[in-house]
Amino acid sequence: MIFLTSWLFCLSAAHPVLAVDAKRKATFKEVTATSSTTHLLAFGTLDYDFTPEMVSILRSGIALKFSFFIELYKTKENWPDEQIAALVFQHIMTYDTLKENYRITLEEDNNKTLSFKTLADAQKALNELNGTKVVALKQLIPDNSYKLKLRAELYQKTLPLSLHNVVPFLSWSEVATDWYFIKFTY
Repeated sequence: MIFLTSWLFCLSAAHPVLAVDAKRKATFKEVTATSSTTHLLAFGTLDYDFTPEMVSILRSGIALKFSFFIELYKTKENWPDEQIAALVFQHIMTYDTLKENYRITLEEDNNKTLSFKTLADAQKALNELNGTKVVALKQLIPDNSYKLKLRAELYQKTLPLSLHNVVPFLSWSEVATDWYFIKFTY
């Protein structure tokens, strides 16, 4: 076991695919909450550019997966927040070498798939929350205060051959945002 642990640490230091880049920071911007006739909707954009490593991995046939977490709380002064909804979904980007295009799958939109010729256009779609349904309006009480929280984990790395099960204390997640929240009254 000691040999395996030593080998993993040497591998992570020597192999750029496993090295963690702690300097990169992703944040949300332009976050809003609004309503349709039936649902509370969330909009927002991740402010994060792909690293050369991410582009290389994508073009080698490995999908990039960005996980999004959305939580909605009813708030009341001097009272604990009450969770109304919690969503977890992914945006998955793949590259088709034969067609030379990028595909984005949006789990929150019934696994809708979008296709793009340029990496810039694909990345823009990958980074956007565009009218994500958070909760039905009938679950909200008028004239009450709410807090919408957003978080994302980007570019999750795993050890080869499922070795992350052998060494569970190592974290290989490359970049994660802090919780971003907005308060509003419905």
